[in-house]
Amino acid sequence: MTGTGTARALDPERGTLDKAAGENFPVAPFFLPRAWRTDLMAVYGFARLVDDIGDGDLAPGGADARLLGVSPQEAEDRLVLLDAFEVDLRRVFDATPRHPLLRRLQPTVRRRSLTPEPFLGLIAANRQDQLVGRYESYDDLLAYCELSANPVGRLVLAVTGTSTPERIRRSDMICTALQIVEHLQDVAEDLRRDRVYLPAADMQRFHVQEADLATESAGASVRALIAYEAQRALDLLNEGAPLVGSVHGRLKLLLAGFVAGGRAAVRAIAAADYDVLPGPPKPGKVQLLREVGVTLRGEG
Repeated sequence: MTGTGTARALDPERGTLDKAAGENFPVAPFFLPRAWRTDLMAVYGFARLVDDIGDGDLAPGGADARLLGVSPQEAEDRLVLLDAFEVDLRRVFDATPRHPLLRRLQPTVRRRSLTPEPFLGLIAANRQDQLVGRYESYDDLLAYCELSANPVGRLVLAVTGTSTPERIRRSDMICTALQIVEHLQDVAEDLRRDRVYLPAADMQRFHVQEADLATESAGASVRALIAYEAQRALDLLNEGAPLVGSVHGRLKLLLAGFVAGGRAAVRAIAAADYDVLPGPPKPGKVQLLREVGVTLRGEG
């Protein structure tokens, strides 16, 4: 068990929040106002825990299951855990939740007048992951991203008090793009979890079989498919990027970081000649900072 895993087993709240340090882009960077950082970390704790439940990545020992009132006999059943987590989430809005991460979330929900819908969307996405491992079309994948990714951006806008219909529309594009990019980086890992987020229709178009995704290095057809999906993600990022120019101050820097992180990841995938199978291509800090500058200047 890793140090974080040990921490998680002893203190589910601390262990989950420690994972923030390993994210591609800081969840609540130092330059944000303290009140925003506090509330964004509370939202992150929720999102990280629900993903850990859905991926079967909870620390050994069953502490999270016990906190959610799930018996040891059902502690390995992800759907049971997700159902119990949803019940506890609803307590955030009208009672006192059992799990410490949800108790931490409750003041944020009240302070920012957050609604249950984005949180329920993230739970629904993880529930869908237990039942659906393949996506027939790009539209099917977009519908999944509506649950798995877009709520995060909507919560950021709500926490910072900057939600408008147009900003939400642009945010959804950015979040969907970031989810697609993450899927492209994690093709091999997802396949090991028996999940394929590359649309089946696109795989057929590029003559890619699932067996082609299980090799150590991608062949020409797989690379062409990854390039096609990466361009789709980049187009979404570019369409959503005007969101950055619609806000000011520190929030502008935060959102520029999200857009730049996605663009830099796409460029890292391209630099790997679209061979994502040996491991996720990751951008370096210099490339990321360069993309932040481009995004802030509105040149992307």
